[in-house]
Amino acid sequence: MVQSTHQSAVQHDDNRLARRNALFLAAATALAGANASVIFATGAITGARMAPDPAYATAPVSIFVVGMACGTLPVGYIARRHGRRATFALGAFCGMLMGVIACAAVVNNSFALYCLATFFGGLYGSVAQSFRFAAADTATPKFRPKAISWVMAGGVFAGVLGPQLVSMTMTMWEPHLFAASYLAQALVAMVALVVLMQVKAGPPVSVVDEMKARPLREITRQPRFVVAAICGVASYGLMNLVMTSAPLAMQMCGHAVRDSNLAIQWHVMAMYGPSFFTGSLISRFGAPKIISAGLVLLAAAAFVDVSGTDVAHFWLGLILLGVGWNFGFVGATAMVAETHHPSERNKVQAFNDFLIFGTMAIGSFSSGKILTDFGWDAVNHVVFPPVLIGLVALVWLAQRRKAVHA
Repeated sequence: MVQSTHQSAVQHDDNRLARRNALFLAAATALAGANASVIFATGAITGARMAPDPAYATAPVSIFVVGMACGTLPVGYIARRHGRRATFALGAFCGMLMGVIACAAVVNNSFALYCLATFFGGLYGSVAQSFRFAAADTATPKFRPKAISWVMAGGVFAGVLGPQLVSMTMTMWEPHLFAASYLAQALVAMVALVVLMQVKAGPPVSVVDEMKARPLREITRQPRFVVAAICGVASYGLMNLVMTSAPLAMQMCGHAVRDSNLAIQWHVMAMYGPSFFTGSLISRFGAPKIISAGLVLLAAAAFVDVSGTDVAHFWLGLILLGVGWNFGFVGATAMVAETHHPSERNKVQAFNDFLIFGTMAIGSFSSGKILTDFGWDAVNHVVFPPVLIGLVALVWLAQRRKAVHA
């Protein structure tokens, strides 16, 4: 009993820095998440007002995802060479640029300039996605899922901050809808920079560990990494596909902009709210079971969406979509963190995110085309095949582990 208490105390001390960093990174997630939620709440609507063709309405949101994909590998390289704080500073600067350029684009009615702005927003988003891994860097294996979950929980406040920022400022610079919202977002990115500078790095990786680092190809061929990547891609890609077109779909169905803002707000809160307990669920039941629950919820969200087009259908569908994404994505992140050593983390994490956001970019560009050509139901029908593939992959991994331990 005394030994158990001593081990618990030692483990708590080992996680002191991890807990401190996780709290600051959670706050930064809340602030940086406002960047994404502002773009998701306004991107398709602003794009529809300025695009030369309605089919390109969601292109700015898609380019945001392209920015995320383009930023993932450089973020990993810069973090490996100069430390995570360098990437944090660069990301926040891109967030400020996004707000200023988007404002100028709206004032000048420039679709190309607005797409450039959302690209910078995507670069900021790629850095923000690294926050979850940064929290895991200094945590013990047992605390790692909780550290990741704590950081993701910061998104709850982003779910409130972003849409409310839009609602309070969208008509402040008439007749330029959302122009003031983008300037406000730039100020929030500036505050995020101050918070991020409080994050402290853990002990450096030893030269011996660096020499033992395996090639990326060897790491990514592990069955656990392959399945984690498939589920991460499915969870984030499907969530983004549906969320990207949801505000425009609501507008096409005759619903008010404020209704779509609230829908995105509740969706983002559903994305991050479960993070308060997702880490504990993963520790108790294991990541594969939590991912499976997330994939089932994504399918349930699509089923609700095709059942009707009332405001209530959109809201419920987006809430289920958010919770499903949380379980699937946090679980997949925890699985990826189990597949590499400290000396390998930056390249593995960057590659994993490149797969996710590269696939998301394809889905985002497809979203607007599917919506305008085939309708809202068609967007949701796309959800079911990837969910099935993810579930089959998880069953295969479970059967493979049973065979190994038999």
